[in-house]
Amino acid sequence: MLKKYRYDGSRRFDIDKVSTGETSEEKDRAKAEKKMAENFEKISRLQAKLYADKKEGVIFLFQAMDAAGKDGTIAAVLTCLSPHGVRESAFKSPSSDELAHDFLWRIEKEVPRKGEIAIFNRSQYEEVLIYKVKKLWKSQSRAERIEEDGIMECRYQDIVNFEQYLYHNSVRTVKIFLNVSKTEQAKRFLSRIEEPEKNWKFSASDFEERKYWDDYQKAFEEAINKTATKDCPWYVVPADHKWYMRMVVSEIILATLKDMDPHYPEVTKERLAEFDGYREKLQEELGIRS
Repeated sequence: MLKKYRYDGSRRFDIDKVSTGETSEEKDRAKAEKKMAENFEKISRLQAKLYADKKEGVIFLFQAMDAAGKDGTIAAVLTCLSPHGVRESAFKSPSSDELAHDFLWRIEKEVPRKGEIAIFNRSQYEEVLIYKVKKLWKSQSRAERIEEDGIMECRYQDIVNFEQYLYHNSVRTVKIFLNVSKTEQAKRFLSRIEEPEKNWKFSASDFEERKYWDDYQKAFEEAINKTATKDCPWYVVPADHKWYMRMVVSEIILATLKDMDPHYPEVTKERLAEFDGYREKLQEELGIRS
């Protein structure tokens, strides 16, 4: 089911031609939620093997427009994972210290160890999304030799090279774009205004960003087309129905872990022989006759 959502450089992503509201793979919400729960159980078991195996790490990277359901989806994913060997990293506006370094510096610090899972809430792609739309890179200090017109192309190239570097060093990057419609975003903003328990989620800046909707759509389309590769693919997930979106995300994570195929380390014959001695001593301590 994931083939139609996957972009690995073999075909072009056209944001105007994909549906944000389809539920074609599972039209029944109850069945989708049951499937997601089953997937989460399998993911949990595979994560335990991944943590024990310690041969490969993985980054699940989430990008989306405001109100697409990114935070809720990440929270749902985290509930099925053990705290051992998993962490979420949220990338907000860079600090002055982060701006004083290369743009990947703050990302590099959050790369998981082998055996770990990292959940990125936003990522290095902010550099080619909000920074591109708002032209924020124009106000950043840089060497005079850096030509302004070429900055974005260099960013795409650097991101691809960085992700490939990680892949060559046993860390995968799986990129997920939760694709919500402008109409659905408006409905969710309205619910944040009208429902008191959701008031805290809404800010004036969220509404102001809607003025740049078309620019962001173009930025997402270009970012995906320029950085989707076979080893580090993008998945464009329809996000108008949160229950369907989360089920698809669970399928992506499960498929990735299955492909990684982690195993519990095998114990050597010598080590097993040592166990006999430990067994005898423990049985003796407990008064157990063999």
